[in-house]
Amino acid sequence: MIEIRFHGRGGQGAVTSAELLAHAAILEGKYGQAFPSFGPERRGAPVVAYARVDDHPIRLRMAIYEPDVVVVLDSGLLQVVDVTEGLKPGGTVVVNAEKSPEELGLGDGFRVAVVDASHIAREEIGLPITNTTMLGALVKAVEIVKAESLIKPLKNRFGRLADRNIKAFERAYKETKVY
Repeated sequence: MIEIRFHGRGGQGAVTSAELLAHAAILEGKYGQAFPSFGPERRGAPVVAYARVDDHPIRLRMAIYEPDVVVVLDSGLLQVVDVTEGLKPGGTVVVNAEKSPEELGLGDGFRVAVVDASHIAREEIGLPITNTTMLGALVKAVEIVKAESLIKPLKNRFGRLADRNIKAFERAYKETKVY
């Protein structure tokens, strides 16, 4: 089983990212689970969402405390939250940032993938909502699902805005640097 924890801010799409990933896994014949961790969050406040993907039925129904992968939709959270807390040794951190892992203070014992998802989202979608761009970075960094498996969930979720989101997803996949 691969367990993923998404860190974002309210309104950036962390919960949507987890849901889209689970849907893609299910389309591949795998088992997928996605759920948020909500408190009194508001737009802009830190939020957490979780996803699990496995080849076998997933019976766990609890938060993920030791993820294999952490996805950070806003690098500003690195100053506020210890996003690597509980990350398994050799795990992967996928970050929306322009900086290198060293400049971000990441890399000791972890694989790090970096993409300027905010820039891509502004250019392709017209808004700095990074959920679909970060999914592109995630599937580039870790083979959870095939990139093409996310196209149908993106179309279903975003309707007439799907093409923009798919372009952002594909561009982030191409531009992600894995260290």
